[in-house]
Amino acid sequence: MIEVELVATALATGAATGRPDTSRGVIDDLHVALREAVRRRLSGGGNGVRGGYGIRVLDAYETDPDVWWTRLLQVLTASGTERDEEILTAARAVLRADRRTGIITEDAVRS
Repeated sequence: MIEVELVATALATGAATGRPDTSRGVIDDLHVALREAVRRRLSGGGNGVRGGYGIRVLDAYETDPDVWWTRLLQVLTASGTERDEEILTAARAVLRADRRTGIITEDAVRS
């Protein structure tokens, strides 16, 4: 999995519902931290995909990841997300916490 796919998968995983209440709080907290880091990165303006458009894609992706997957990957790539250690660390933390719950969401498994 390349870095932008890691971030997109973690965003979808963190937004997924259906987890037991015992694990939901930790994953929610990690997801919020990831989403805010990505939002800060995308709000930087510049190359046409950052700023308002990037934020809209991020918001739309969380409501329908299957439809917005490709556009989010484009936005994340154009914004340089794959080089942002804060975002990559936060994405790994979300996926690690989700894996510990023993539940694998459909969105977390991409081929």
